[in-house]
Amino acid sequence: MTMRRRSVLAAGAAGAAAVLTGGTSAAAATRTPATPDRRRLASAVAGSAWPGGSASLRSLADKVGLRIGSALYPEDISTASHSAIASGQFDVYTPANEMKWEVVEPEQGTFDWTGADNLVNYAKAHGAVVRGHCLCWHSQLPAWLTTDVANGKYTQAQLLDLLEQHIFTEMGRYRGKIWQWDVCNEFLTDTSPSGVDPNNWWIVNAGPEVITKAFQWAHEADPFALLFYNDYNNAGEDGTNAKFRACAALAESLQKNAHIDGIGIQGHLDTQYGWSPEQMREDIESYAAMGLKVAVTEADVRTFVNNSADQVPTDSLAQFAQPFEYQEMLKAALAVPECISFTVWGFTDENSWVPGSFKGEGYACLYDVNLRPKAAYSAFQSDLALAAFGAPQRVAGR
Repeated sequence: MTMRRRSVLAAGAAGAAAVLTGGTSAAAATRTPATPDRRRLASAVAGSAWPGGSASLRSLADKVGLRIGSALYPEDISTASHSAIASGQFDVYTPANEMKWEVVEPEQGTFDWTGADNLVNYAKAHGAVVRGHCLCWHSQLPAWLTTDVANGKYTQAQLLDLLEQHIFTEMGRYRGKIWQWDVCNEFLTDTSPSGVDPNNWWIVNAGPEVITKAFQWAHEADPFALLFYNDYNNAGEDGTNAKFRACAALAESLQKNAHIDGIGIQGHLDTQYGWSPEQMREDIESYAAMGLKVAVTEADVRTFVNNSADQVPTDSLAQFAQPFEYQEMLKAALAVPECISFTVWGFTDENSWVPGSFKGEGYACLYDVNLRPKAAYSAFQSDLALAAFGAPQRVAGR
């Protein structure tokens, strides 16, 4: 998903050879859920504080083997107030823009790994892992690539060669340091029936085999990374199940012809539209039944606001609807063990992509524009605490 754009500094090819100091292996990301401590619960009932009341989201999610994450901007790493939240609350980080092709190779053969390296090293320093996002997408491609393709410089085979080179270059640099990669992003239509979009830039210019080839190359480039297909509305979020069916069919084809580990469900919701939490849970279960892992990858819940600076909801009921919809997404994820991570697309309204993309809307994140936790944050904390510890035993009545 496109975030607010950040300028990047071009670096020479020598920068591409720099040795990374960070990263966490994919194997290290797999954890065994802790068993609820019933004695601790008994102590809580006896008079001490509820054990999840002040715990971080990441520490609570860890107790059930779930990783809780956020997309990060460079300032989320470099600014102390942002970093305190990023490192304290989340343990899986997605680069908002820093691993996209237009950023890492702004000019053909000239690479800038600054932002990506910083994020990988930051994750290592704070005991977190990274979701690589994304290798093959129709948006945020380098201008040199789209211009040359439009001018007919490359044949279909040559364009596929460039994508292969891009995948091996980027994944090779971070081999063993990225937990999950979004290999292909947003290839399905919104129509019913849904299917691979024949008008997608990659399909038009590289041919329909591009998806399968991208997954084949990605697995060869880093066999340790979990490979995901990522899309929006592929778990019934739009009120239909058309895109889920298309996504399941695509995944089944990739299981036969390439290598795929999981499905990324973006989870972008809007309080003005209805949706079915039960459908989302059922769809996650269906992906799991196919032998796939699932990750909620870009969750947020937007609503109408007074302006893009303050982002105060114009409907008082939206202040209740926003945390409710967040909670229901989280519960759907918690209900299925094969859902291994839940990532919000930026944790603060201060730099959310929503106001710049949806006119008159905002208030989409867990923290407000002043970095204060909202009701949605408290709802997450409460539900994760219940998942981690269970409900405390009732005090005996008379």
